[in-house]
Amino acid sequence: MQTKTIAIANQKGGVGKTTTAVHLAAGMALEGFPTLLVDLDPQANATAGLGVKPEESQIGVYDVLINETPAKEAVRATNVAGLSILPADTRLHGAEIELVSKLARERILAEALDGLKGQFQFVILDTPPSLGLLTLNGMASADTIIVPMQCEYYALEGLAQLMKSVNLVKRHLNPKIEIEGILLTMYDGRLNLTKQVADEITGVFEKRVYKTMILRNVRLSEAPSFGQTVYTYDPMSRGAQNYREFTVEFLSHQQLPPREAVA
Repeated sequence: MQTKTIAIANQKGGVGKTTTAVHLAAGMALEGFPTLLVDLDPQANATAGLGVKPEESQIGVYDVLINETPAKEAVRATNVAGLSILPADTRLHGAEIELVSKLARERILAEALDGLKGQFQFVILDTPPSLGLLTLNGMASADTIIVPMQCEYYALEGLAQLMKSVNLVKRHLNPKIEIEGILLTMYDGRLNLTKQVADEITGVFEKRVYKTMILRNVRLSEAPSFGQTVYTYDPMSRGAQNYREFTVEFLSHQQLPPREAVA
């Protein structure tokens, strides 16, 4: 089984990055594709949102990065069939500093994930909203990047900064990395500014912008507090529908053999 690794990245916070990472990963697992979610964010929201307690006593991504623990020893099952997670915990807050003294510090995660190749069809990386060593490890590990973008005034400025960062990573760390696509999130069609920003982003990046847009939906915000995805928390909600549509759109570009959906 060939593994594709996708980083969900945006240097700007509050754009739906973790929500997108969790629901794309869960959506692909529910479509029948074995998927691993790697939580690289010290806030550990993706971990908690999948019903896994972010406890320091458990082996997680921190141990893989800092203590050279094999990734297979840190992978855990989630409450979504077919979806595993490499969990985060609060120790990651100090990982940026601890990584500084490591040899090939930007490539540690990439080398660790090599040991899991063939076990998962997709690996989704939830990165922090900054360009530190955790995000660099994610980008150095990824084949492609999906950029969630909120339709607001400073969106294009943040995207321009991210593109510069991706080009630097491509030049120095990971020549194969590409922008897979841009996902418009928190879309509110009642606001003129939202429509203007969406039109501008689409005009600049054209085919890189996904047709599916994630509309504002309170259920997406509520689901993580119950340790669930919106697919189980409120499967009929607009948020669940949007992310199902996005998952299908994403998979339609992958040229993969059909799999039986998990019941």
